[in-house]
Amino acid sequence: MNRQRVFLVTGLLITLVLAGFVSTFASSSPDGLEKVAEDQGFAGTARKHPLAGSPVEGYAVAGVDDEHLSGALAGVIGVGATLALGGGLFLVLRRRP
Repeated sequence: MNRQRVFLVTGLLITLVLAGFVSTFASSSPDGLEKVAEDQGFAGTARKHPLAGSPVEGYAVAGVDDEHLSGALAGVIGVGATLALGGGLFLVLRRRP
């Protein structure tokens, strides 16, 4: 395997470990935007996103009861979807000789 492929595979594995394992230790407290919205009194004006009923809504996989496993799976699915979309766009938009 060449060095570039080793680098890419190592990066993918690190990304999957971060998304699937380390993300389960993330704080459940509101993020900065939510905190400011609560402090300033406009949190109640939030509307549902058009994709609100998606299978990974709220950083959790629907139908998985274990909170940690659900969050880990959502992270791995998100990484996979991002890589698939980014890789697909790269293949479509790259310059061809």
